[in-house]
Amino acid sequence: MFNLLDFRNKISRRIAYGLTSLTMVVSIHAVTAQPSQAGWVDLLIHGVRVYQLSNMTDSQEVDLGNGINNQLVSSGQIDLFEGQAINAYIDDIGERLAAVSDRPDIPYNFQVVEDDSVNAFATMGGFVYIHTGLIEAADTEAELAGVVAHEIGHIAERHAVQQMRQAAITQGITGALGVNRDRLVNIGTQIALQLPASRSDEYEADRHAFYSMGRAGYDQTGLVSFMQKLVRDGAPPEFLSTHPDARNRVIALQELDDSEALPDATFDTSASEYQNNISSLR
Repeated sequence: MFNLLDFRNKISRRIAYGLTSLTMVVSIHAVTAQPSQAGWVDLLIHGVRVYQLSNMTDSQEVDLGNGINNQLVSSGQIDLFEGQAINAYIDDIGERLAAVSDRPDIPYNFQVVEDDSVNAFATMGGFVYIHTGLIEAADTEAELAGVVAHEIGHIAERHAVQQMRQAAITQGITGALGVNRDRLVNIGTQIALQLPASRSDEYEADRHAFYSMGRAGYDQTGLVSFMQKLVRDGAPPEFLSTHPDARNRVIALQELDDSEALPDATFDTSASEYQNNISSLR
């Protein structure tokens, strides 16, 4: 005969056993989990976001780029230039080049950094930073566009993502469960400011810049002339001070410039027009 009371007691005991087992499993994982990994327990309890570095999606890369940008700005490691005219000018150049790049399908964000040094850099997810010192060092829009196109080249080839993977391996924080987003943002910030690109990455970004400049209608010799001028002026600035040797990069670009049938430039690249466009910097 069916006994309702016995049935209820059995169900209660099974639920209690199940909860006890789950508590033990969670406790064991909480004790043994490595602090460098965000496991399923973190996801369950804290809602921590983790990313798989081996197959990061475009949206995840853009999300990390946003996090890196926020950290760079909020920590005071970069000081963004607030002049609207200059920012609009750089954004216009950047968007024109991004549209004809090898990776036009992600959002790009071009920002001007108030810094007298001749430098530019890019982080993952479409973020490009151009120092005011570099803008002033260029003589024409084509020279500036060459630098912007170079940084877009790093993004197009996902060089920062590759550097992040290597840095995570070096620091021993990779794992089957992925890596905590906050940890990756910290790594990305370090890469943006401290870790130079490899020899092959720089050559690859240079070549990308050269061809995308042509597709955008810029005089491709602008990239070559700008680098020649920076090398000729003495010790290479930060933009050219990483591997490979700046002079070798100039030679490689000059050979490319000499060997290619260059398209006619469609944008005004005169020095006087350029100086007028950046006059609000002074």
